[in-house]
Amino acid sequence: MRVEAMEQRKRIHPNKFTMWVAIASITMMFAGLTSAYIVKRSQPSWTSFEMPVIFWYSTAVMLASSVTIYLALKAFRERERVKYRQLITITAVLGVAFVVLQYLGFKEIWASGISFAGAGGGQFLYIIAGLHGLHVVGGVIALIVLFFKAFSTRFRNYNPVPVEVMSTYWHFVDLLWLYLMVFFMLLQ
Repeated sequence: MRVEAMEQRKRIHPNKFTMWVAIASITMMFAGLTSAYIVKRSQPSWTSFEMPVIFWYSTAVMLASSVTIYLALKAFRERERVKYRQLITITAVLGVAFVVLQYLGFKEIWASGISFAGAGGGQFLYIIAGLHGLHVVGGVIALIVLFFKAFSTRFRNYNPVPVEVMSTYWHFVDLLWLYLMVFFMLLQ
């Protein structure tokens, strides 16, 4: 029986496995899109854009949220409920702030004349950023669910897997934004 218990511990939880498969798929999608962006960029009608300063603020917010979700997971594992609640709340607020800052940044790009229509490359920019935005919004929704569960009196089951999966996903979208930020800065 003891050997069976040790084997069970070595297995990856199905939710974690699914998260890693999703992360691999998302990574491949963004690798393909950014590769296409590089190839299409050589067209004569390509329009470049200036990176809005607000994206630096959104990057700082995203990095801060990565720290807070790390600390939230640590607090959850140590069963520090009050600290976990505070940190998951901060992470959710920072996630919403990131989405708002991104919206303002892309509104600024749109106002500069880079539109979705035409052959100037705006389509790639908005599709890549929009897909990242959808992934972040999905993460924010999951953070809000964790927030409500943290403050709910109905959920008293101690299960770290949802918090671990959310933490992994949130770190991933953070790294993905850093990649996209560097990618667009280098191609300006």
